[in-house]
Amino acid sequence: MPQDMEQWLSDLVRLTDEDDSAKMTDKQAKILEAAIEIFAEKGYSATSTSEIAQKAGVAEGTIFRHYKTKKDLLLSIVGPILTKLVAPFFIRDFAKLLDLPYSRMEDFYRAVAKNRIQFARSNAKLLRILIHEVPFQPELSGQVKTVFTEHVYTRVEKVIRHFQEQGQVIEAPPFRIIRTAVSLILGYAITHVMLMPDYPVDDDEEINHLVDLLMYGISPRP
Repeated sequence: MPQDMEQWLSDLVRLTDEDDSAKMTDKQAKILEAAIEIFAEKGYSATSTSEIAQKAGVAEGTIFRHYKTKKDLLLSIVGPILTKLVAPFFIRDFAKLLDLPYSRMEDFYRAVAKNRIQFARSNAKLLRILIHEVPFQPELSGQVKTVFTEHVYTRVEKVIRHFQEQGQVIEAPPFRIIRTAVSLILGYAITHVMLMPDYPVDDDEEINHLVDLLMYGISPRP
């Protein structure tokens, strides 16, 4: 296997090897790498298996020896990443965030926003595929819902309720507060990671503005 492969591909190879009795071949790794590159650039629907084969430097028939359909290829990329890499990552990272002694809700927001934006920048190609395909692929949307509801929501809800009890957060259903935070953080990530990746931006400064919006809305700070 190539020694200089990107981390996401190295992780995907490891996950696939753990699941299958046969180790992933160099050709299979090249197919996955090519598929992610083109899926991220053009989208799943606009990508043909012949394009993937050409970019991977293999015959198109080689793809179908490993994956029955183009959709199987897509799911073989995103499925293991979501269920075995992203989900444990969420659990581990949010556990660490929750263990830190935050005295203010805005400090928690800032830590989560910084963490998620760094994750988005490190996994920009996979993020593009998820944004493109989750609304149209029921298998993927189901996996995303599972990751969010089982590994994210319950942990963040505890933090929201904690700061509500302290009077730092308004009395509102936690899901509404979480939805607002997710919308702002994901919107920032999509804008600066996917739509305008070359636009110069200071993440720390932008995160501070984002946290101000989450805490105080558009009214002047007290």
